[in-house]
Amino acid sequence: MNGTDAPGRVTVVGESLVDLLWRPGAREITAVAGGSPANVAVGLHRLERPVTLVTTRGEDHPGRLVDERLDGLGVDVLRVPSGSPRTTVALAHLDAEGSADYDFLASWDPLDLPVPEDTTVLHTGSLAIVLRPGAERVRKLCAAQRAAGRTVAVDLNVRPAVQPDRAAYLAACLAVTGEADVVKASDEDLAWLMPDLDPAAAARRLLETGPRLAVVTLGAGGVLAVTADEEVRVPAVAVEVVDTVGAGDAFQAALLDALAERGGPPADAADLGSVLERCVRAAALTCARTGSQPPDRAELDAVAGRAGL
Repeated sequence: MNGTDAPGRVTVVGESLVDLLWRPGAREITAVAGGSPANVAVGLHRLERPVTLVTTRGEDHPGRLVDERLDGLGVDVLRVPSGSPRTTVALAHLDAEGSADYDFLASWDPLDLPVPEDTTVLHTGSLAIVLRPGAERVRKLCAAQRAAGRTVAVDLNVRPAVQPDRAAYLAACLAVTGEADVVKASDEDLAWLMPDLDPAAAARRLLETGPRLAVVTLGAGGVLAVTADEEVRVPAVAVEVVDTVGAGDAFQAALLDALAERGGPPADAADLGSVLERCVRAAALTCARTGSQPPDRAELDAVAGRAGL
């Protein structure tokens, strides 16, 4: 079965913003519309999965750049009223390997969070689960959607620049994972949130709050997935990295596509491994090009089963 056969909608709730990409030694900064939830919605759209992005943006230059990207790609967007007049801007400092370190001029204050009736999976994460006042509204939405029988997925996508208090950040994350079926984080996310725990132990700490599946991306180490009964590991795919911007979001889009296709988390370890292999390939394809450019379904299908890209 593929996304065309199972057209369950994924609704993505969260910020859309502008990344200012600053490369080592560069005198000019490149402005690119992004934001983790927006990138995930774009990734799902390119995978031909019905998707709606519920987001805010200001009536400013960054907001117009966000609109230009999303409207140009044909992504279905519900732009909800906001208590803030500005669009979030992120300064992404890129290192020689293409990894980014972020600073933010951030805003997240949605006044309404509508969800289309045909939604199968609700996804949120990143700034939307930690920035007040919107974070508490998002948590309540997750609880309501899960109670209504929809699958809820959360990507922690930790950004300490928006909340440097580790304890407060961890509390915000655990509050929303307590309303989720699936949680995803990177090993770097978990190392910052729970520095005394290794990735597997940190994943199990997340499971204790309520999810059925915790997925941890390990960079060059591949990916680890933990359920109440099993632990599944999948290796990374070798690729010449241009930069890592949007790689985690491409991974998440492929994961959400699989959740919508199956109506929830994979049923067994073999199926989970197959899903994670596809997610890893989606991330690798994104790393091979500049900025957040997730693969489309044809590209991802074309590399299925290869040893490398």
